[in-house]
Amino acid sequence: MIPPNLAHRRAIRFWCAVVLTGVGTGLATASLTWLLQQAQQYAWHSPRDILGVAEHTVAFMHPVILLCAGIIAGAGRILLTTGGTTIDINAAIWFNSGRLPKLRTLGNAVLSIIIVGLGTALGREGAPKQAGAVCADAFSDRAGLTDEERRLLVACGAGAGMSAAYGVPVGGALFALEVLRGALALRFVLPALTTSLIATGVSWLFMPNALIYAIPNYPSTASAAVWAIVAAPVLGLAAMAFVRLIAWADRHKPRKAWWRMATPVLVLTTLGALSIPFPQLLGNGRDVAHLAFTGQLGLALIAPLVLLRPASTILCLACGAPGGLFTPSLATGALLGSLLGLPWLWLWPGTPAGVFPLVGATAFVAATTQGPISTVVLMMEMSGWARGAMLPMLTAVSIATLIARTIEPRSIYDARLSEGEIQARERARDKVANLAPSG
Repeated sequence: MIPPNLAHRRAIRFWCAVVLTGVGTGLATASLTWLLQQAQQYAWHSPRDILGVAEHTVAFMHPVILLCAGIIAGAGRILLTTGGTTIDINAAIWFNSGRLPKLRTLGNAVLSIIIVGLGTALGREGAPKQAGAVCADAFSDRAGLTDEERRLLVACGAGAGMSAAYGVPVGGALFALEVLRGALALRFVLPALTTSLIATGVSWLFMPNALIYAIPNYPSTASAAVWAIVAAPVLGLAAMAFVRLIAWADRHKPRKAWWRMATPVLVLTTLGALSIPFPQLLGNGRDVAHLAFTGQLGLALIAPLVLLRPASTILCLACGAPGGLFTPSLATGALLGSLLGLPWLWLWPGTPAGVFPLVGATAFVAATTQGPISTVVLMMEMSGWARGAMLPMLTAVSIATLIARTIEPRSIYDARLSEGEIQARERARDKVANLAPSG
């Protein structure tokens, strides 16, 4: 049972673990972010802007840098899987009482952040999430927490990693509960908020407190609201397909040691070659999403990227490269929203072009993570604004998530689970939701 208040006999141990997890996650996120910037600086001579540099870098350097990323990814995976395997955070929470192989998980986080810094088409939030989960697991051991307390704290630690990485304390806390723990209840919300707030505050001591996406103050239009109803089913079906492709990529990861080395080299070198004409394929997708949100992408670029960008992410996963999926999913949704929005402007002019990718990204991420509330809050925090797009955003999120969840019960974070594990998780979620409010 989670201590409902400070008067509970187990409260001191639990809340000390919460505070320490927040501090540890903030420090770990700052360290991983520094490592990411060092990798980008070494490879692309810029600590933050891969796209801007890659567009002017000598062409042959693209495959060379990604070849190095492939070698590092292959060698790292062989090293990390020798004598054991890593455990996915979702699987650990639901089927292993939140327990993780700590050193392997931290090693996977470091490997992930390095190859993302070199340009792999995966997200950087995966590493801070893993570090936060490891901190929570370690402090749960020290505090002697129960299995239920450990499950919650590991989810809070992972959500705090996302909070600290992107400066989104409320969205990260909601992500921990809605997506990872599967229940929103007061006694869950307070630990999640506390962990995320502390982690974000600690990370801001070392990292700039700046918006991830600086988006203009777009006006609200009837055209955008109607478009959201029309586009949401397409976004939901696309999200369902993306989740299934993620599951396919996980099933087809190389198993033999030789292929674990060769496949990342081949795939990432190919990505480097493709990035010569399309540098927008490099990195986690933040740059291309920002261009879409500010209406700076034309149809000639959107059309190929809407296929190439998610394909790059899926192939990176399939070759065994570790990394996050949040920002790559967001970039894919932004591109798809742009593609669906441009024809709409011909039929019903008046809506700024940047509204469509903003709504599309939010709906696509909500459907792929099956976390509609946390996704909307995350987008509001990352952009600092969403009022003008709130009606179409909520409309698209609701419809797209409903359609995706009806067809595919898995999210991108539990795509590797079997059908039996999915059913067991759903039963456990229902039990948690029924018991949590009353303690």
